[in-house]
Amino acid sequence: MDNQLSMVFFLPELILAATAVVLFLLAASRRLSLRPPPRLFPLLAVGGLAAALLALLWQPYCNLHAEGGCPLFFGLLAADPLAAFFRGLALVATAVAVFISAGSHRALPDRQRGEYHGLLLVMAFGLCLLAGANHLLMVYLAMEAVSLCSYLLTGWDGDRLRSREAAVKYVLYGGVASAVMLFGMSLLYGLLGGLSFQQLHQALAQGPALEQAGGQWTLVVALIMVLCGLGYKIAAVPFHMWCPDAYQGAPTPFTALLSVGPKAAGFAVLMRFFWGLFLVPGSLQDTVVATGQVPWLLVLGVISAATMTLGNLSAIVQNNLKRLLAYSSIAHAGYLLMGVVAGRSEGFQAVTLYLGVYLVMNMGAFAVVAAVEQATGSEEMETYRGLGKRAPLLALVMAVFLVSLTGLPPTAGFIGKLYLFAALLEHGGDWYVTLAVIGVLNSVVSLYYYARVLKVMYLERHQEEGPALSQRSPAAVTAALLALPTLLLGIFWQPLARLAEWSAVLFH
Repeated sequence: MDNQLSMVFFLPELILAATAVVLFLLAASRRLSLRPPPRLFPLLAVGGLAAALLALLWQPYCNLHAEGGCPLFFGLLAADPLAAFFRGLALVATAVAVFISAGSHRALPDRQRGEYHGLLLVMAFGLCLLAGANHLLMVYLAMEAVSLCSYLLTGWDGDRLRSREAAVKYVLYGGVASAVMLFGMSLLYGLLGGLSFQQLHQALAQGPALEQAGGQWTLVVALIMVLCGLGYKIAAVPFHMWCPDAYQGAPTPFTALLSVGPKAAGFAVLMRFFWGLFLVPGSLQDTVVATGQVPWLLVLGVISAATMTLGNLSAIVQNNLKRLLAYSSIAHAGYLLMGVVAGRSEGFQAVTLYLGVYLVMNMGAFAVVAAVEQATGSEEMETYRGLGKRAPLLALVMAVFLVSLTGLPPTAGFIGKLYLFAALLEHGGDWYVTLAVIGVLNSVVSLYYYARVLKVMYLERHQEEGPALSQRSPAAVTAALLALPTLLLGIFWQPLARLAEWSAVLFH
């Protein structure tokens, strides 16, 4: 694809970059005679995101199965339906985070809103690059762009020791994971002589590299290192340790984005990387694929089971809502890995559909947490006592999100889990049925701690007269709006299913 057409497909990212530069310049101008009003920054951010989304919808997309879509910029990026879906997901998630941030004056003072919204757009830029990455170099650069913005925004509330501590832990974990992944990439390049996913696949298919002395074990070590970096990005066990502290310490509006955006982009890379290396284009195999005598599907399945189990069991004892939702997010990464293990177009379609559902229900739950925190200054479970009487709308929409996160009908979460379990069961085989049973049992465990929040909101009385809870704050309104698709997609899910099927056309 020539450079001119590459720039056309790159238009959404260019819009994000230009808007971010404008925001940074306006933020810098506050130190001079010009003093733009604080409300201008979220308006510009939303405008840039809306323009990028329109540019994304306007573009045509290619579907060259053997070439990974239409290669852009010498194969660094792919302009295929998978990239389009996850770029759109990143833009929508960032816009929701901007709306939730509008009423958060404690953690996000007016004097810092320019830089804050500029960093959000830079992070969205990195997420879009990560969604379309078709080359290990681009994977690393995009992941670092997302990570650097995440470190800064996690520690944004510098007045809180917890926020600074979370940022430091996040940086340390992220730096180690990036270094390990980069070393694995260098081993892959030295062994297979390429960095694009197609070059790696062709080198593996031809086989001479694996016949060298130690070639198979070098490949195993390299792939484990790369999967460590991707596992860190999606918060899969055992690379999840940063997640609870980072989620709790970051400003709640940004935590909402952190729980969805990087996870979705990480799964986009994982699916494209996994498919390109181990599965024949256009003909996904039903058997376990082993490279270097390592059954990689079995390895991913064990990680999936461990991730959902540890996340759910750890969430049971949490009394802080943000930490509870952090461990819940880890568990949902385990559910999503079931779709990757299932493979084939059905499994990857289930992953993309579930991520679309996960965006509305998880960011909605964090929007409720943000609304309560803005009014009370607390994230503890105790704050939610009697919320059903003190703020009926907030309690109702929180109940919708918790029921959906559990996976109960008639919510979108039920449809998402149904697709994931169906993809495993359609695959057949004892291992896939066992993994599906583990997923069902973990969903039952999750019902306990989600129901615990419902019990506190509706069955326990608030002992002290606390501050009034506004149900008209931007975070509360955003939560109410997100509750609508959470319910509607549980009944009319076919449009999202068709979109997910279109995005997974690469894996047919």
